[in-house]
Amino acid sequence: MLLILLGVLVLHLIILILLIVSTAASAWSVGGDRSTDLWYSCLISSNGGYHCKPSSNEDWIQAVQALMILSVLFCFFSLIAFVFQLFKLVKGGRFYFTAIFQIFASLFVMCGAIIYTVMCPDDSPHKQFGYAYVLAWVAFPLSLISGLIYIVLRKKE
Repeated sequence: MLLILLGVLVLHLIILILLIVSTAASAWSVGGDRSTDLWYSCLISSNGGYHCKPSSNEDWIQAVQALMILSVLFCFFSLIAFVFQLFKLVKGGRFYFTAIFQIFASLFVMCGAIIYTVMCPDDSPHKQFGYAYVLAWVAFPLSLISGLIYIVLRKKE
């Protein structure tokens, strides 16, 4: 049982790290000499430096920003709830509260990534989605699976 709890805890920490990196990293879309993320749009200058400006004030990017921040917060609150329930939950109880928070985190990251996919402007012919975007999509199924594991998991002695 200790190995299962340790595995679930490690999976949860990996998901939290993926969400933090995908929210803060500067590579949601890359192409040519441009790199954009949720917060800044950077242009590589001729001398090798970056010239960054804040991302647009459009509603869709603000929605993605909010959803990604909410996913990080809900994943963190889920981790806190798991540790709390690990010590306070009665024997045989299930981790429903933790599961609900983790499933909400997965839904928020999924919605944010979908909005970014649909609304991201395609202004460069060589534009590709960056690693932060991929990390967000990787975090979605992992957090959903983690939430489902918490529903099935029971506390034993």
